[in-house]
Amino acid sequence: MTAEQPVPDVRTPRAPLGSSPQHLLATLLGEYLDSADADLPSAAVIAMLREFGVTEPSARAALSRLVKRGLIATRGDTRPPVYHLTPTAIARHRSRMRHFLTFGAQPPPWTGDWVLVSYSIPSAGQAARHVVRRALAGLGFVGLYDSVWIRPGVDAAPVRAELAALLHPVVGARWSVLHARFDEEAGPHGPAAAYDLAGLAAGYAAFVARFAPLRAAARRGTVDPATALVARTSAMDFWRRFADTDPDLPAHLLPQPWPRGQARETFLDVHSRLGALARSRLIEVTAPHWPDAARWITHFDAPGDPDRPGPAGGPRRTC
Repeated sequence: MTAEQPVPDVRTPRAPLGSSPQHLLATLLGEYLDSADADLPSAAVIAMLREFGVTEPSARAALSRLVKRGLIATRGDTRPPVYHLTPTAIARHRSRMRHFLTFGAQPPPWTGDWVLVSYSIPSAGQAARHVVRRALAGLGFVGLYDSVWIRPGVDAAPVRAELAALLHPVVGARWSVLHARFDEEAGPHGPAAAYDLAGLAAGYAAFVARFAPLRAAARRGTVDPATALVARTSAMDFWRRFADTDPDLPAHLLPQPWPRGQARETFLDVHSRLGALARSRLIEVTAPHWPDAARWITHFDAPGDPDRPGPAGGPRRTC
C-alpha cells in the first residue's frame, strides 16, 4: 500500500457513504474545510448533511461521535455549540487527500521485496485467529495460504508490533515476520495469485461506467450545484476505497489491459470540474446559519500540480 501516514492517527470512521452520517460528515470536512480557525456552528453542519438526506437527530449524533473520535472539538461552551477541526485532524485530512488525489499517478518503484507473515494459533484460539486476520487485512496484507500473509514492501515494523500485541497473550501461539522475494514472481503460484485482481479490475470498470455520464455532463457544464455536491462526494467515496485497497502492484504482475488509468482519469475529471460548484452549494446551504461560510469553505483540487494537490478557494492553509 502507498497511503501516507506521517501524522498522528485519528480514528476516522470508515463505514460506507450513505449508511453512516459520521463517515459522510468526516468526508465533507476533509474535502471542504482546511483550517482549525473556522468556527463551525452545529446548525451549519445539520444543513450540510441535510443535502444528503440525513436527519437532524442523526446529524447531531454524528457530531457527537466525531468529537469522541478526536476529529472535531467544541469551541468554548456556547449554546448551541460551535465546533472546529483539530490540528491533528487537518494534518490527517491533508495527508489522506494527497493520497487519494495522487494514487495511481505514477507506477511505484519496485524492488521485488515483500513482507511475509506466518503464524500458528492453537485450535482453542479461534477468536484470536479472527482478530489477527482482520488486523493483517487492515495493514494491507493478503492471505497467500491459510496462515501465510504477504504485502509488497519492506516495512515490517507495524505488523511486528501488531502481532506481538495480539498474540503474546495467546498460549501456544507462534508467529514469524520475514522479508521475502519470489523466484517466480509473475507465475501462477506467485504473490499476485493471492489478490482478487479480476474483481479489482471489474470494480474499476464499474466505476468508469457509473460516472461516465456525470463526467460528460460536467464537461458540458450541465451539472447544477446541488447535484455536483452529492455526485462529487459519491465519486470520492468510491475512489478512496480503491486507493485504500488496491495493493498498487507493478505492471508485470497485473493483467493487461489494466483499467485503473481510465478510472483515475474519470475520477479526477469529475472531482476537478465539480469542485467549485460543490463548494458554492455548501456555501449556499450553510450561509444562513454561518455568515462566514464563504470565508472558510474550500475544496481540494489536483490539476494545478498532480503531485501536490491542495485546497482551492477559501482561506490560506493554517493549523
